[in-house]
Amino acid sequence: MQLTEQTWTDARDSDADIALLPVGSTEQHGPHAPLGVDHLSAAAIAEAGADAYDGAAVVGPTIPIGVAEEHRAFDGTMWVREDSFRAYVGDSVRSLADSFERVVVVNGHGGNTDALRELCGRVTRDTDGYVVPFTWFDVVTPDVPLGHGGGVETSLMLHLYPELVREERFEAAAAGMAERFGVFVDGTNLAYDFDEFTESGNIGDPHDASAALGEELLAESAAALANVMAAVVER
Repeated sequence: MQLTEQTWTDARDSDADIALLPVGSTEQHGPHAPLGVDHLSAAAIAEAGADAYDGAAVVGPTIPIGVAEEHRAFDGTMWVREDSFRAYVGDSVRSLADSFERVVVVNGHGGNTDALRELCGRVTRDTDGYVVPFTWFDVVTPDVPLGHGGGVETSLMLHLYPELVREERFEAAAAGMAERFGVFVDGTNLAYDFDEFTESGNIGDPHDASAALGEELLAESAAALANVMAAVVER
């Protein structure tokens, strides 16, 4: 059930016992995948999780811009500072919790995780609401590495939005990819931005992707999200 499709009286009289807030990013995912990978995936997983949940849930509007300055060298990327993110998303969560009390923030971007944990804790401590963050790629167990714009994220896009994936650019993505997130010396990452270690923006080879894997990832993420939702409601 989409919150934006309801009236205020619908929301007031809703039987939903929990709300979901998808949060992602608008950032590069290599030359082959859309800039919206992270918020498109968060929205789809929120919808699938709501469908899988054994109860009534409402899905709030997607927040599409996150903490992603590390991708700034790649055109089209958008980002906000962590303080701005915590303030804006925190206020968004507070307002949602005013109506539904129990909220799960469905996250699609790794750069958001620390700020989300902090702001969800702050809202829970300071209000009558109870809020937790859920990051889908922390719960899946694919046969290929997660990477960035690699086989996992590209698979999800091939399943959800195949028309947005430029498969003819897989070769360019793989040719300029990195194998790991950063430049490490004795456990210290010397790199702050992605262009310091990957030419194409990729970490991982998108040739590993398939729509079938994407379908599995969506189902696995939705099932885990539904479990988290049930646990949040029971607390």
